[in-house]
Parts: sequence; C-alpha cells; structure tokens
Amino acid sequence: MTRKSNQKAVIYCRVSTKKQAREGNGLESQEIRCREYAGYRGHQVVQVFSDDMSGSLSGRPGMLAMLAFLKKHRRENIVVIIDDISRLARGIEAHLKLRADIASAGGLLESPSIEFGEDSDSILVEHLLASVSQHQRQKNGEQAKNRMKARLQGGWWVFNAPIGFRYQRSSGGGSILVRDEPVASIIAEGINGYASGRFNSQAEVKRFFESHPEFPVCRHGFLTNEQVNRILTRPIYASYIESKEWGVSLRKAQHEAIISLETFEKVQERLSGKSIAPARKDVHLDFAMRGFIACGECHHPMTSNYSTGRHGKRFPYYVCRRRGCEKHGKSAPRAKVEGAFEEMLRRLVPSQELFSLLSSLFRKRWDEAEAKVKETRAAMKLEITEIEKKVAHFLDRIVESDSATVIGAYERKVDELERKKLVMIEKTSRCGTVARGYDETFRTAFEFLGNPWKLWESGSFEDRRIVQKLVLASHLEYDWSEGVRTPEISLPFKVLGRLNDREKVMAETEGFEPSVAP
Repeated sequence: MTRKSNQKAVIYCRVSTKKQAREGNGLESQEIRCREYAGYRGHQVVQVFSDDMSGSLSGRPGMLAMLAFLKKHRRENIVVIIDDISRLARGIEAHLKLRADIASAGGLLESPSIEFGEDSDSILVEHLLASVSQHQRQKNGEQAKNRMKARLQGGWWVFNAPIGFRYQRSSGGGSILVRDEPVASIIAEGINGYASGRFNSQAEVKRFFESHPEFPVCRHGFLTNEQVNRILTRPIYASYIESKEWGVSLRKAQHEAIISLETFEKVQERLSGKSIAPARKDVHLDFAMRGFIACGECHHPMTSNYSTGRHGKRFPYYVCRRRGCEKHGKSAPRAKVEGAFEEMLRRLVPSQELFSLLSSLFRKRWDEAEAKVKETRAAMKLEITEIEKKVAHFLDRIVESDSATVIGAYERKVDELERKKLVMIEKTSRCGTVARGYDETFRTAFEFLGNPWKLWESGSFEDRRIVQKLVLASHLEYDWSEGVRTPEISLPFKVLGRLNDREKVMAETEGFEPSVAP
C-alpha cells in the first residue's frame, strides 16, 4: 500500500499502566515521534488519543473514542499514526480486530517503525511483529509472576496491602508490610475478641469495627460483611502467608504479626462451626439484655420492641414470643428488667482484703509458671518432634498409595499437622517471654471483678454485652409475678461470694472459743 501525503491525521498513544502515564514520559515521547513523522509526511494532526491500559485488550476508552472520530469523518480518509505496532496491541487477536476496526471506520494506519501493506509479504511481517509483541507481553507477565512468586515464597507479601497494613521501604531492598495504626490495633482487638468469645459472631465483630470512626470502609461508604470475613480468615494478620493459586503453602512472613497464629487457628475453628455459642444478629442497640433475659414461664429468651402510647411517646419492652407459652405476647418494661440486673451488679463488690488475698494467689501462680518455663519449652519441642514423625509417616503412606482419594486424605492430614507444627513453633518461641508484667496483665481483670457495675454504667453497648457474658452463668429469668429471679452467676463471682460469706462466719464475736452463757 502506497503511503499518502498531506492528509489529515490522528495520533494514537498507549502505555500499559496509569503509573507509567503519571510518572513516565511514554505517552509524551510517542506523541513527539508521531508528530515528527506527520511533519515529514506533510500530515495535519487534528486529534490525539491515548490509553493507559494493557495492550491485550481491544475495548479501550481512547481507542473507542478514536474509532468514533474516524467514523464521523469517514469520507476524509484520516491517517492513524502509531509509534510502534506494540502500541496498537500486544496480542495477535486484539491486533487483528483493531486493524479491521480502523479500516472499516475509514482510517489508514501508518507508523514510523513499519510500513503497513495489503500484499502477502507486508501482511506476514505485520503478523510476525504482532506475534512477537504478544510473546514479549506474555514473557514479561511470566517473569513478573515468577519474581512475585519467589518473593512470596521468601515470606514477602507482594499484593495490595490488606486493611491494617501499609507498605514501607525495607532496608534490605523492596517494600515490607508494617502496622497501620490505629487500624491495626482495632483489628487485633476484634480478632482476639472473636477467638476468645467476647464477640460471638461476625456481625458483632463488624459492629465493633464500625464503632471506630477511623476504621476504613469500602468505596460505597460502609463496611461490608465480606471485608470482615477476609480479616478473620487471612493468615497474613498472624504474619503467615500462603497462596493456593500460586502453589505457595503456609509459611512464616517477614512482616510483624498483629495476632498470634494460635489465635488465628482458634478463629478458623469457630468459623468452621466449633463456635462457643451462637449470637443473635438482630440485637438492637437499645436492648442490651436481648438474648440474656428469658421468660420465667417457658425459659425461652425474650425479644424486644417499642410500644407507642396515646400521645406518641415510645416505651421499651422485653416480650415473650414463644408460641405455646402461656405468657406469649406479654411484655415487661425494659427499666424494670435492666434495673434489677443493675442492682445485682452493684452488690457484686467483694471486700478489699479478699482482693488482696486473691491477687497474692495469682501472683504466686504467676511466679510458679515462670519457674517452669524450661520444662514447658522442652515439652513443646518434644511435641514438635512427634508431629514431624507423624508427617513423615503420612508422606511415606502417600508414596505407597495408588488411590487418589486416599492420597488426598493423607495430604489434608499432612497440611493439618504442618499448621499445628507452626503453632507449636510460635508458642515455643514465645515461651518464657512476657509481653506485659503481672500488674499490667491482670489490672483490667481485677478492676472488672472488683466492680463490674462500672463497666456497665460507663461502657458502650458491646461492653454491656460483655458484662452479661462474664457475670451470668445462664439466662436471667423474668418471673411475671415477682419480677427478675435471682440469677446464677458465673464461677469467679460465685467463688468470691462464698469467700466473703466464709469471712463473715469464721469466728464468733466474743473470741475463738465458743461462748458459754452464765
């Protein structure tokens, strides 16, 4: 095909990424070279189109805009100038499609790097160059993936930073994940809370995250259930990484952990069905005792609602909705129910002398545990050795077996043992190292045991739920005649109460000998 001169022309430029368009000079240099070519040929450049996306795609905004422009000026036979054949496309299929689209829109393709023609030799050269461009793109992709996989195998995260982390330049080269505060600490508290039973469902974890204004949300402006699930199921927060898609098994990562691997495994057990207790997902923030207060007639947990009076004022109630119960539909005022529980909390205050005794016992046990560190570490190492023996045994079984089903079962068992081994290695490394001292560790617990009413009175909705979980050993029942029944409290408060009673009756007022009446 003979090149024409003195034509109207458009320039098309393309780079692979937005970063190249923003930081590099790829688009600018392509345009300059195309304009020099246009001046040499005597063409008048009337428009410039550009894209910043992969050359394997044909439906690009800049390309579509150019095709629309060509169709609008079809009769003018506008020349389309590209810097190189790879700028048009980096795939033979996309190249052929765009080549045909430009021709059908009335455009004439030209380049300072290649002469496009309709004869067999020109077409062969064009197709060969397009194939080479596709090969280069694929090879670059393979090399990039191999480098990323190698780095992943070395314990370096190579994808977008998860919530709670950010990238920071490493002294050894490249970037490493570091904690992104305060979000990292919020996530740590949420995951640990779910593992310990403080939060009984993903919905409660979600509400906890949402209670912190600094916690990031999705592009729609709210935190999704999927985001919460990803946080709970990704080992990266325990400083472990894996990629089943790339064949990278679970391994220790280079970045700092937000939670322990043991905590992560507990979370996975709960998510798989081994949960402590199912939590209600419809707990309303105005009814902190919903799910804890039960009907005294049918012993079934009561629900809650508001009732509107004649003057439009709303009144909160707990209601029995158990079908078949004699009290079905009957309601109890929220103030009466929660007031009785609050009165009980005010009475759960043990004496200062008892607290001093309890603290001394705990400190003694703390010191005894520190003294047994060497024995504990040795026992853990023995357990790791036993796990390694079991792994070797199952690997021998895999080699000997011909059944795909049996091999799959053995592989799952090996994977389970390897994860258990990693947990034991982590525990062994932590054995003997105390992150916090005795006073710091038990301060919050003793403050709560000393006066749980304080947390209820000044705490959030979630704190009030925690108070009920820690104080009550069973549902608080509402007797429709007498009101709230005396509840069964949890073991710590039960023990403290008994010790208080023992202190009161330990001796008679007149001395240790029994008094004798005159």
